[in-house]
Amino acid sequence: MHTTALILPAANAATLPGTQQPVRPIDLRALLAMALTGLTLAALFNGWLPGPAEARIAIGVFVLAVIAWSVLRLADTPVALAACVALVALGVTQPEALYTSLGDSVIWLLIAAFVIAAVLQQSGLAERWALQAVAGARTPSRLFVRLTWIIIATAFVVPSTSGRAALLFPVFVVLARAVGEPRIVRAMALLFPSVILLSACASLLGAGAHLVAVDFMRRLGLPAPSFATWALWAAPFAVLSSFAATALISALFLDRSARQQPLSLPAPQLSPLTASQRGVVVVIGTTVAAWASAGMHGVDATMVALVGALAITFKPLTGVDMKAALKKVEWNLVLFLAATLVLGEALLHSGAAAALANALLAAVPLQRFGTGSVLILAILVALLSHLLITSRTARALVLLPTVALPLAAGGLNPALLIFVCVIGSGFCQTLAVSAKPVALFARAELPPELSQAQQSIDGALLRLSLALLPVMALLLWLFASFVWPLQGLALRA
Repeated sequence: MHTTALILPAANAATLPGTQQPVRPIDLRALLAMALTGLTLAALFNGWLPGPAEARIAIGVFVLAVIAWSVLRLADTPVALAACVALVALGVTQPEALYTSLGDSVIWLLIAAFVIAAVLQQSGLAERWALQAVAGARTPSRLFVRLTWIIIATAFVVPSTSGRAALLFPVFVVLARAVGEPRIVRAMALLFPSVILLSACASLLGAGAHLVAVDFMRRLGLPAPSFATWALWAAPFAVLSSFAATALISALFLDRSARQQPLSLPAPQLSPLTASQRGVVVVIGTTVAAWASAGMHGVDATMVALVGALAITFKPLTGVDMKAALKKVEWNLVLFLAATLVLGEALLHSGAAAALANALLAAVPLQRFGTGSVLILAILVALLSHLLITSRTARALVLLPTVALPLAAGGLNPALLIFVCVIGSGFCQTLAVSAKPVALFARAELPPELSQAQQSIDGALLRLSLALLPVMALLLWLFASFVWPLQGLALRA
């Protein structure tokens, strides 16, 4: 006699009489978001928030956006746009503010820079130059030093760290296959995103957060740095912090024998540049030179970028037309930046930023702590903010009105605090989800023989971050206390 077994799917078993319903795990993140949202709404409706009515509404919407970014980890652009719509609906700002933000010079600067970067990527010049520059490196130590310089250089041409990661990823893949040693490949998978993120501060176009900072300075009536001034202030810090990360990666993840292991890298391409490549070189070189010399000719960075974008998409010159280049623009970042400009304007003009500063000053007498302690607090908050908010531009929007401006009441120069917060927010390589470049290189698809290099990448990121955090804090304190004041960015108000 044969018996027939009845096999039920697990999903249907719970529907039979007498069977126990499966217990669903509690989503602690959702519960926390609900609790914080309820507390924020209660504070808003009961008048617990500081400032006049418009300021309280702006603060409430702003806090809800931060909850969505940090607790729920929702996409940054839809949240920012929803916050803008809420501000318009609640009468804090006018609809025209949202529309006109897309016409802001900062937005056009970003779009033009993306167009230039798209043509550079399509030309293959970046990969060609990078492989030529590292071809002579005979050991991993020398390879890492050359790679660090190359990655730093790209900050002056390519906007956004994710754009630079996409530009340099093919170089990483070629070198990983040529090296063939999992330990060295893992170290490179840490080096590329770390230097991309830390060197971004070298250029005004290195990250959207920098443009948010400049916009805040202008709205506050503070002197905003030009392309050249920003590079003068931030490039030395970018170089030192990038090489500090490179040194730590070599020391932590490669022993002496691995650092001195002979390498055989692919021979560089030595064929002459094509006519279109030469056209790209001329346009990019002229554009960067014009940005750097804006103080001499008086043409602002946005107009220079637009002329460069038009020239580099002249197909007979570079082989790429505007239509193809526009497809490579990170429109998500463009819209997000436009929305953050509206949010920043609402926080300033509604009196919300001033109300937050006054509330902090009333609760914490910053004058008693001294400027040194206040500066250290700003540095630590900026360096650790990536653990809550993964978007660099969103971190800038949150830090500037809630940290930089209130702490300026302690006697520090608000422009310096804005600069410190934005530069410090570039430290964001603790987790693979902390920044897009980290995720790209940490989850890269490599040949099977190198796959073990990716297995321990998460633990390696945390180890690197713990070692790099005090170095970054010390560098920021030294620059803010001594270097930047000598360059005209005063420490005290």
